Amino acid sequence: MAVFDFQAKADDGRVVKGELDASNEFEARIRLRAQRLTPLRIEPKKGSVEGFSLAKAFKIGGDSVSLKDLQVFTRQFAVLVGAGVPIVQSLDAMSRGARSVGMTNVLRSVTSEVERGRRLADALSTRPAVFDRLYINLVRAGEEGGVLEAVLNRLAQYIETSVKLRGKVKGALFYPAAIIVVAIIVVTFIMIFVVPKMAQMFKSSGQTLPALTIWVINASNFVVHFWYMIVASLVGIPLVIKMYYDTDDGRKVCDAIMIEVPVFGDLIKKAAIARFSRTLSTLLTSGVRIIDALEISSATTGNWMIEKALLECKEQVSKGKTLAEPLTKIPYFPNMVTQMISIGEQTGNIDAMLSKIADFYEDEVENATEAMTSLMEPILMVVLGGIIAVIVVAMYLPIFNMANTVGS
Repeated sequence: MAVFDFQAKADDGRVVKGELDASNEFEARIRLRAQRLTPLRIEPKKGSVEGFSLAKAFKIGGDSVSLKDLQVFTRQFAVLVGAGVPIVQSLDAMSRGARSVGMTNVLRSVTSEVERGRRLADALSTRPAVFDRLYINLVRAGEEGGVLEAVLNRLAQYIETSVKLRGKVKGALFYPAAIIVVAIIVVTFIMIFVVPKMAQMFKSSGQTLPALTIWVINASNFVVHFWYMIVASLVGIPLVIKMYYDTDDGRKVCDAIMIEVPVFGDLIKKAAIARFSRTLSTLLTSGVRIIDALEISSATTGNWMIEKALLECKEQVSKGKTLAEPLTKIPYFPNMVTQMISIGEQTGNIDAMLSKIADFYEDEVENATEAMTSLMEPILMVVLGGIIAVIVVAMYLPIFNMANTVGS
């Protein structure tokens, strides 16, 4: 854990300053929002050094909880609450049968807070890395309205949809990544075990080698002698990118770049619209104020550029404007979306309209990921085949020259 100095704005307009512990700036921002504070400035406290480990970098072990674990817990919790089991007993029973160590630790901590007399929503807010503002606000609305079971079922359905959507996006990225990894392994094997033997044979023949053959042999020598640098790069570069993205500035830069990348940028926008619409619809249906709902749903988009634009929309809505008005000025939202939201506001069915938008864009994400996978498969195969073809031609050119010399 590191210590961060922060400056944030409270709901009543007060500017709050202080310190808090967090693994990184992104988690610090989540913790502030869980306390109903809008971050203005977050920076590491001078003299505070955060220890680095692979577990921290990739969120392995500890109290980390997957979305699947959270979805199972929420569904089970709804069943127990609906059956009339008291909250403390429900939490205690689920902590004993949790799917992961992280979930067990989190539920024990929440159970302890509830036993001390805190409300369920307040107890969940002590673990903001697991229960975000969306989760906490919906549970609070369920407690106040006496419909906790219905809210938990709605939350479980929402998380299930989110897991499905994220799985589609990750699946679109995983397939080309797997092909690239296989390509690297195949080319590395050829460079280390095949090319050096061929190079030794050419050296003993004493003939002048073609430029392409010399280039491939030099590349092979580099791989053989400096393989550790290649391995370090393959492991280190993604790790450094991950560490940089976990910083506040890194997330802003990376998200700004990714949203402009052809094909991928369009997929990111569609996924962001789907998540925003689904979250906002769920919050409004559960009775959460639109200002709070906009702030929470903007944080679920997954892209800083879109989140920033939506937070600016929230400020406009708080001044009395409709939601559709400021949304029309955001380039990431198509006219169809803003028109449907405008119709929903005029008819008083904005939550239902947002749900329809989410359904449409979730289908769009699924179609886009399938199209991307279909397009990238032949491209990557051609690239891989081309690399291997260059190596094979480079190794056979001297053999052809030798055959021509013998024939002459």
